[in-house]
Amino acid sequence: MTPIRLGMVGGGAGAFIGAVHRIAARLDGQFQLVAGALSSDPDRARASADELGIRSYDDFTQMALAEAARADGIQAVSIVTPNHMHAAPAAAFLRAGIHVICDKPLAATPAQAAEIAGAVSEGRARFFLTHNYAAMPMVREARALVQDGALGQIRLVQAEYLQGWLSDDTHSKQAEWRTDPARAGAGALGDIGTHAWQLAAFVTGMTPSHISADLSSMVPGRPIDDDARVALRYATGAKGGIWASQVAVGQENGLSLRVFGTRAALDWRLEASEKLVLSPKDGPAQILTRAQDRSASFRTPPGHPEGYLEGFANIYKDVAAIIRGDSSHAVRVPGLADGLSGMAFIAACKASAKQDSAWVEVAA
Repeated sequence: MTPIRLGMVGGGAGAFIGAVHRIAARLDGQFQLVAGALSSDPDRARASADELGIRSYDDFTQMALAEAARADGIQAVSIVTPNHMHAAPAAAFLRAGIHVICDKPLAATPAQAAEIAGAVSEGRARFFLTHNYAAMPMVREARALVQDGALGQIRLVQAEYLQGWLSDDTHSKQAEWRTDPARAGAGALGDIGTHAWQLAAFVTGMTPSHISADLSSMVPGRPIDDDARVALRYATGAKGGIWASQVAVGQENGLSLRVFGTRAALDWRLEASEKLVLSPKDGPAQILTRAQDRSASFRTPPGHPEGYLEGFANIYKDVAAIIRGDSSHAVRVPGLADGLSGMAFIAACKASAKQDSAWVEVAA
C-alpha cells in the first residue's frame, strides 16, 4: 500500500517531540515524510530538512499553499510546535484540505482553540490529537472492560501524572517554553494534566460536570503552575481527582489511573504499562496482559515489551486507516472534541483557583 505523504511543522534540530512523531509515523510503513517547515529559523529549517532528505519551507503558510497545489503534495501534516503555535498552522493546513495530526494540548488559549475548531468546520480535512497514552493496548482494554459493564456503576476515578524534572529553576529549551505562560498557556495543568483528564474520560466514557482546583507555583518566581490538584464531580454522582505535578522529586513519568465501580476496580500504571489489574468485588485480583488485549494494538509478541513510541505509532496507524476511509478506527483516536474538552478543563481549573478552589462547572 502506498504510504501517505506526510509533512511536519516544527520538530527541527534540538526538538524532542518531532523525532518521536517521525519514528511513530514510519513504524508501520503507513506514512512517508516528504516536506516540512521544521523551524521558525529558516537556516535551521533548511539544515534540518536536508538532514532528513525532505522538501524545506521557510514558513508553514507557504508550505500549506505550495503542498496543496502539488500533484505529489502532502496529504497530512504533523504539528509539533509549542502550544501557542498549534492554531495558526493547523488552521492553514485544514483550510488547504490537508489532514492535521497535532500534538497536545489543543492550544494555549481559548481563542486559539476556537480558531482550530472553526477551520475544522469549514472543510473536509480531519483533525487528530496525539494523546498517545490512550492508544496503549491495556488502556484500550480498560476502556473495553468499562464498556462491557465489568466494573458496574463507576463510583470513583483517580488519575495522577507526576514528574520531578521541573522541581527547580531548570534551564533548557524544553523547560523554557513550558514555563512561559505566553507559549504554554498553562504549566503542569496543560502539559501533563490534560493527559490525565483525557485518559480518565477515554477509559470511563464520562466527563466531570464540576471541578475544584488548587494550582500552585512551587518554584519561587515561576509565573505558571507546576502543581495542580483537582477534585472532580460527575453528573452520575461519581467522584474523582486529578493530581498533576512537575515538582514531585523522584518521579520520572508517574502516570496512573484507578477506576472503582460497584462490581470491580481497574488499576493501570505507565511504569508497568503492559499490565492491567482487574479487582472483582468478590474475588481475587487478576493481572491482565497484552495477551488479553482485544484491540490487538501491539506489534511484538506478548511478553516482549512495547511502550511510549508504540502508543504514538498506534495513533498514526489508526489515522492512516481513517484517511484511507476506514471510519471504524475513529472511536479510539483523540480529535477536536478531546482537545476542546482539555481546554475546558484548563479554563475551569484556572477559574476555580482564582476563587479559592470554588466548585466550577466545566463547559460542555
